[in-house]
Amino acid sequence: MKKLIALFLFLFVVGSTSVYAGGVKTIDKDELKSMLGSPDLVVLDVRTGKDWSSSEFKIQGAMRITDKDVASTADKIAKDNTIVLYCA
Repeated sequence: MKKLIALFLFLFVVGSTSVYAGGVKTIDKDELKSMLGSPDLVVLDVRTGKDWSSSEFKIQGAMRITDKDVASTADKIAKDNTIVLYCA
């Protein structure tokens, strides 16, 4: 079963701020940093347009997907992976 973690970093604020989205677990940047390099971690950068293209903050190894790609991408990710959604 997939674990789904949402990470919401608002980079226009000094540091970062996490936001809670219903029953989805959220993490902060330090927790994500400790997870990077794990073979079962999949980071999906779901930022759109200018938020993505103008940002100097990109997570190495993250896959950038659009809302149209979510369903097809989900089918390609192993069921036991931990998925982090990254947006601003």
